Amino acid sequence: MCGLTGFSHFAGRPPDAQDILGAMCASLAHRGPDGQGLFSDQRASLGHRRLSIIDLEGGRQPMTNEDGSLVVVFNGEIYNFPELRQELLALGHVLATNSDTEVLVHGYESWGLGLLARLNGMFALALYDQRRGEIILARDPLGKKPLYYAQAGQDILFASELKALLMHPWLAARRDLDHESLALYLSLEYVPTPRTILEGVRRLRPGHFLVAGPGRVREQAYWDLAKAAAAVDVPQNEEEATERFWELFQASVRRRLISDVPLGVFLSGGLDSSAVALAARAAHGGQVATFSIGFAEPDFDESAHAQAAAQAIGTRHASQQFSLESMLEVLPAVLAGLDEPMADSSILPTYLLCRFAREHVTVALSGDGADEFLGGYPTFAAHQLARRLGRPLGRILRGLAPLANLLPVSHGNLSLEFRLKWFLRGLGLPAGQRLLTWLGAFNQGELAGLLTPEVWRPLAAAGDGRRALAGAPADFGDLGHLSRLYARTYLENDILVKVDRAAMLNSLEVRSPFLDPGLVAYLAALPDRFRRQPRVGGKVLLKRALASRLPAGLVNRPKQGFGVPVSAWLAGPLSEMVDDLLSPSRLAQEGLFQPRAVRRLLDDHRQKRRDNRKFLWTLLMFQGWRRHYLDRPLAGAARPA
Repeated sequence: MCGLTGFSHFAGRPPDAQDILGAMCASLAHRGPDGQGLFSDQRASLGHRRLSIIDLEGGRQPMTNEDGSLVVVFNGEIYNFPELRQELLALGHVLATNSDTEVLVHGYESWGLGLLARLNGMFALALYDQRRGEIILARDPLGKKPLYYAQAGQDILFASELKALLMHPWLAARRDLDHESLALYLSLEYVPTPRTILEGVRRLRPGHFLVAGPGRVREQAYWDLAKAAAAVDVPQNEEEATERFWELFQASVRRRLISDVPLGVFLSGGLDSSAVALAARAAHGGQVATFSIGFAEPDFDESAHAQAAAQAIGTRHASQQFSLESMLEVLPAVLAGLDEPMADSSILPTYLLCRFAREHVTVALSGDGADEFLGGYPTFAAHQLARRLGRPLGRILRGLAPLANLLPVSHGNLSLEFRLKWFLRGLGLPAGQRLLTWLGAFNQGELAGLLTPEVWRPLAAAGDGRRALAGAPADFGDLGHLSRLYARTYLENDILVKVDRAAMLNSLEVRSPFLDPGLVAYLAALPDRFRRQPRVGGKVLLKRALASRLPAGLVNRPKQGFGVPVSAWLAGPLSEMVDDLLSPSRLAQEGLFQPRAVRRLLDDHRQKRRDNRKFLWTLLMFQGWRRHYLDRPLAGAARPA
């Protein structure tokens, strides 16, 4: 788990290349506090910040092959590197280290770009082929590790985080907001891949590679979930499906236990993290360290459930209690650490959990990915209800959504009024659009009233950007299609980004056994009955697998998740920040949002006429990001020539 960055200079190395690369690397120090490595020749400069996990002495980067013609910088872990290493030794390669990084350069020598399909891991990498004069970028199949890039004339810039690219003088002088990406952020609460919030900057798609030469870029997929799922031999009965699932899951956990530094497991007391802890305990052959956090306020506290799970599984458990105000205290640090605006408030408790775990371990396993592929989210049940209602009746009920505003407004966590209002917003829409509506914030009509006419007119002509993401209505005849939509939208652009940033801000590596490509392909291939059943609910296979291994109360406990009292904060503790960042004078000067529309949202919320938490939090997080990234000069950035 590290940070990488670099840029090409195909026409010749600029005299300040070393200074630029140093500034880009320094901005990623939190991702790799254990060391820095730089490489530069006439055509390319590559930099790396290291968090030492595997081969603490020999795994330093950038790393080369024997003759130095290939140079790689790499972020993540290759879990099957021992097997690949043996293959390469059998082919006659001489490997000088025991690190997973070295299999990349030697693997490319033997298999070229075919290497990527052989890798089982989470990774972003940049490989410089000096003989061909090309830079190759690649990202893991599910997008667990980030990779940004920008074309700068004949050259390419790349980095693990956007902030590193902004250290390069070419981009530092161009920090232009992408209005289409802004509209998508306001709708979805994140910017979807391959877009970013800045014009001219892209994110490499998961399961893709990019080859860059002088003035040319070629991007191509090397892994596709639908194709991988189509190759799966689907079990015919529930017993066989459960057994196969548990075998794949245990193997995934075992692979993710490889580490030369202390390792533990996040344990909330929920089903997903308990499964990870149980499998890790079985594979480890000794006590496994588990970690949780709790809150003094009972409505937001899961620590007792985590302790009960730890006792049942037999882990060495550590927990720390916080007040809700603790999350407010870390908000400035989190805002400063985010490359792009993101409105998932659960990043705050995730940050606290990562900070606490990092006091004890360098690597932690998490339960991310189970809800998406096993049908665990409440929206899967809501989707089934919406399908039974049908689209005509759904449209009628959606028209009654304003009646939900007559219910008493509560600032409590996920109140009845809030859930009913949001459920009605999605009825009558095609399944994909309905899901994105339920998960997001502003719809097209609301954006028209929020954005200034100068910003809105060209966006209106371009249409609703969510439609392309949502897919065709015919694509959603079963829950499996929703799982795949979740994977390429919410999971990829929200959950994995949130965990990566929260963990890396604390120099912690987080691994996700549920997101092993082989396991994901298997789950994606299964029919609905293995995902959800009327009497069982979601996560059918996981519950069946754990029924004989964990207490029934733990297996059947409803999902809780990290609750954050955003609604109450906006009306109380965050009032000063809200009044500053959403002030009419500031908004008028910036020219993006109509001050009266924002003031109406805020007044209605504070006076409990409407619960506008999602709208206001989405706006507030954008404004906080803007103040840090656009309105202030970036410390350490190289000056434009």
